[in-house]
Amino acid sequence: MKISVRNLEPTKVRLTVTVDPEEFEPYLDAARKEIAKQVNIPGFRKGHVPGKIIDQRIGFASVAGEAINNGIGELYSKAAEQKELRPMDQPQLDVKEVPSSAKDDTRLKFTAEVEVRPKFDLPELDGMRIEVAKPAVSDEDVNARLENLRQRFGTLVGVDRPATKGDFANIDLAAEIDGESVDSQEGVSYELGSGTMLDGLDEALDGLSAGEETTFESTLEGGDHAGQKAQVKVKVNSVKAEELPELNDDFAQEASEFDTLDELKADVRKQCERDAEGRQATEARDAFIAKLQESVEIPVPKGIKQNLAAEHLKSLTPDPESATDEQKKEAEESAEKELRDQITLDTLAEKLDVKVSQSDVMNFLASIAQQYGMEPNRFISAIIQNGQIGSAVQEVGRSKGMLAGMRAVVFVDPEGNELDLSQFLGEDEAEAEAQESVEAASAAAAVADEIASEDKAENAD
Repeated sequence: MKISVRNLEPTKVRLTVTVDPEEFEPYLDAARKEIAKQVNIPGFRKGHVPGKIIDQRIGFASVAGEAINNGIGELYSKAAEQKELRPMDQPQLDVKEVPSSAKDDTRLKFTAEVEVRPKFDLPELDGMRIEVAKPAVSDEDVNARLENLRQRFGTLVGVDRPATKGDFANIDLAAEIDGESVDSQEGVSYELGSGTMLDGLDEALDGLSAGEETTFESTLEGGDHAGQKAQVKVKVNSVKAEELPELNDDFAQEASEFDTLDELKADVRKQCERDAEGRQATEARDAFIAKLQESVEIPVPKGIKQNLAAEHLKSLTPDPESATDEQKKEAEESAEKELRDQITLDTLAEKLDVKVSQSDVMNFLASIAQQYGMEPNRFISAIIQNGQIGSAVQEVGRSKGMLAGMRAVVFVDPEGNELDLSQFLGEDEAEAEAQESVEAASAAAAVADEIASEDKAENAD
């Protein structure tokens, strides 16, 4: 096999592959055998037709076409491996030359354009020190968590006054476009100031009492008219205010297993401290990746970045076509960072010679299935059928490489004191694997969401 590589962009190459006849022959033979199983030729049993007869009766062009369809992917993979390329996307294949007969000396020739992981050198981990801020817990953090707990035990009581921020209003909504009704809802409970429904609703409701109504303009966010401007009439049926319990020993006994408010506060502080330590571990991870990228320039594949940015944009706005420049910029920056981090971790895993076993991947997928409340075997089967197993392997490799790399460096606080992050990084391989499901969920999450949606649809039916 003759292979030439031309760099089209920093992260895109074109391979030109010329296949020797002896390398292509096994694919031709396999194609003849497959065709022989499907055709009836007088004088021969089905599936036992000699290759020469297949070439004569069916045509060598059909045999070569079948061989190329079935073998070009493997031939491309071999070529990419020989040239030590790291493809990040599916290639664009183009067949240039094909032998016209079994005796034709013309060799199969094809090109493959593909976006690849750029090659660069990461800094040495030995002796690397990375500063991470101390985990801090303030009285405000504790009070905020106590306030959330109070709200869980709060009650709504009717009030005879205009609605204001924090109140809950029972409302009717009716939307019109050019005088024609396009949507309506009745008896909707809405918290003023939450901003969870239409733009302008909070301002329209502020100051209205039960029985009053008003009209405002807004952009519809769902249904057949999503993204269109509409005149929305809102009527207030009732106004309720949230009444919260007092913070005392009685509340502590009702809301927890503790007898006094002081005991409850002490426990809440411990929870805040654990959360702060978890945030510190996350900050350490981000600082570690940033340190690896500090002195190297990492170009990202343009095509993959464009597709990923489009996906990010969908999460920012229901109508990507009318997205603002700021939203587009945010989507592009987010996509670029995600790709650069992936490339960095892939390179680190390769540098550390990280090995991913079948049990690593199966354990990872089983843990994801558990998170989504799904049966592991069915989930794993769906991952394989959707062609996501390779992504799962990559994610596990990235996670194992990152954890191994973080265990190889020293993290310190601003005063230079070494930090112990072993509870998050794991002391050994077994403990490290326990973290993989947290760090490596992205590849499986999309499929899990899809399957979960199917399950909900089936249950609804």
